[in-house]
Amino acid sequence: MSLETEIQKRRTFGIISHPDAGKTTLTEKLLLFGGAIQEAGAVKSNKIKKGATSDFMEIERQRGISVATSVLAFNYKEHKINILDTPGHKDFAEDTFRTLTAVDSVIVVIDVAKGVEEQTEKLVEVCRMRNIPMIVFINKLDREGKDAFDLLDEVEQKLGLHVTPLSFPIGMGYDFKGIYNIWEKNINLFSGDSRKNIEETISFSDINSPELEQLISEQSAATLRNDLELVYEVYPAFDRAAYLSGAQQPVFFGSALNNFGVRELLDCFVEIAPSPLPKASEERLVQPNEKAFTGFVFKIHANMDPNHRDRLAFVKIVSGSFERNKPYLHTRLGKKLKFSSPNAFFAEKKEVVDISYAGDIVGLHDTGNFKIGDTLTEGEVLHFRGIPSFSPEHFRYINNADPLKSKQLEKGIDQLMDEGVAQLFTLDFNGRKVIGTVGALQYEVIQYRLEHEYGAKCSYENFPIYKACWVEAPENPKDPDYLDFLRVKQKFLARDKQGQLVFLADSAFSIEMVKQKYPQLKLHFTSEFLN
Repeated sequence: MSLETEIQKRRTFGIISHPDAGKTTLTEKLLLFGGAIQEAGAVKSNKIKKGATSDFMEIERQRGISVATSVLAFNYKEHKINILDTPGHKDFAEDTFRTLTAVDSVIVVIDVAKGVEEQTEKLVEVCRMRNIPMIVFINKLDREGKDAFDLLDEVEQKLGLHVTPLSFPIGMGYDFKGIYNIWEKNINLFSGDSRKNIEETISFSDINSPELEQLISEQSAATLRNDLELVYEVYPAFDRAAYLSGAQQPVFFGSALNNFGVRELLDCFVEIAPSPLPKASEERLVQPNEKAFTGFVFKIHANMDPNHRDRLAFVKIVSGSFERNKPYLHTRLGKKLKFSSPNAFFAEKKEVVDISYAGDIVGLHDTGNFKIGDTLTEGEVLHFRGIPSFSPEHFRYINNADPLKSKQLEKGIDQLMDEGVAQLFTLDFNGRKVIGTVGALQYEVIQYRLEHEYGAKCSYENFPIYKACWVEAPENPKDPDYLDFLRVKQKFLARDKQGQLVFLADSAFSIEMVKQKYPQLKLHFTSEFLN
């Protein structure tokens, strides 16, 4: 099969939402339709129920939340689908932001009762900045929730989107009868039986037909006709070019838990969603159908298999094809590397693949060569950007709680920091280690993983810091002002994992004072300018 054909088959997308909107449940049901799993799991802190496929870390199963992005792939209707299921919790937002650099489109999940929530707003803003095509899935229709038109208004106003419904609910909550599929012109009746893999679908091009009353009652039929009339008047017709440019967002309604409305979403998605898109590097725009391979690391995960202590770098293939045992240039290190067992993913299950194409995600076993943001090519020197480390919002000293396991603790911290879960700063004046995170829940995850994956125990102490600022040193390192800054602020200076100088400011006032006193000194709130 030609490279062009393989690329056209690919659909790589992320699923984003506020926690508990049903994102991981939707992922499970998509996998069920793809024939990738026999029985969908539920994301519950309940040992009896089968755990969700995409939540494969032990802590995720215990807490009932996703704390790491997982990659899942399956085939559906002659398309190769790559799903990146992201954490919804705000404490893991950095992992989600990085993942959004590796997707070509996004499905936004919204809870029918809660509507648009804070975390959804932040994530959608990132997608809008990058003009990522988005489909909205309004979930949990079998529960009492907001009116469908009110929800569409909320999505437009709060998220700044331009929506067009491609399906519409018949009733809501207790009165929920089913969905009218505007895209396919059919009706999907809701039985409420979650054991049924696929609900009954009835072709229905003429909604004025008297048969409608026999299917869903007179009152429901009248309401549906009025609703659809309003939909056709108020919302524009679906325009694929507008969707692909990020100017229009189709909306689907359903209930992921009951496996309802998911097939409609998936069928439309494979038809309209983009195949792999071009990506800008610092040097030039890279097209997916170029013959030469290029790709970048957007995530690193230690201990995907705790028995083997392996570390995997997740690489998004931007162009061409990636072949097993072929040497590729690591542009930051300037050396060629070969990979004998590149992996394709199915949550924690992996299989070695001989060839992968643009749009696919491959996992490469890593002995410490990779950092998030690294670029691999067939020889051309390229740098894909847009994956910075942000300034953390929480800071704590990390202490060794078991002196006999100091080597294990050091190794564990080293590997977990490479994942980008958190950032490590070593203070210049006393060598103490400080961990900075975007959210407080990260500390619990680090502590849990250090103990269960590395056999090391740690404790934390508060470190009252406002923000980490990366310091861009002047051209002359002996500049008197710069030396004065190093002397005056020595207690607040540290090095990050790459050895870059960081000013740990204790307040916004401190940052302003440094800017006024040392105007030629540049402070940055992300590390990207250094890479």
